[in-house]
Amino acid sequence: MTSTSSTRRFTHRYGNPVTDYGDARLRVQSRQLATVVTISGRIDETNIERIRQYAKRYVLAEKPFVLDLSDVTFFSSQGMSLLHCLEETCCTVGVEWCLIAGQPVKDMLRAFGGEAAFPTADSTPEALNQFLDAMHQRRRLLPLLTKTA
Repeated sequence: MTSTSSTRRFTHRYGNPVTDYGDARLRVQSRQLATVVTISGRIDETNIERIRQYAKRYVLAEKPFVLDLSDVTFFSSQGMSLLHCLEETCCTVGVEWCLIAGQPVKDMLRAFGGEAAFPTADSTPEALNQFLDAMHQRRRLLPLLTKTA
C-alpha cells in the first residue's frame, strides 16, 4: 500500500507502520522499557525537518527513548540538529535517551567532535539493558531514601 505523496505508509506489522520521508524510512515501537524510533536510509537536508518532528513527538514523559540510526546509509551535517534537538527535548521532559549510531552517523559525530556528547549503545537490546540497570539502581536506592530515624 503506497501513495504518490512524499509521505507514504507501507504495509506494517501489527501497529508498527513504516513511514517514508524521501529516502528515509521511520518506524516507532513502544516497548516496555522505552520508546524506540528506528530510522534507515538517508538523512539529509530534504527530509531532516520532517524526521526531527517525527522523532520529537515520541519523546514521552517517564519513558526512556532510543533513536536507532544503525541502518542509516547517509547522514548529512544537518542530521546533527536532529541529535541536538532530541538531547534538548529529552532533557526538558526529563527522560533518559540513547543513540544507536551506524557508521555514517559515527563519522559525522567524529567530524563534529561529538562522539561523547550523546549517550550511545551498540544495539537496541544494549540500550534497553542500560535503562533496566538504571531502573534497578534507582529501586535499590528508594528504600534508603524513605527510611526515617
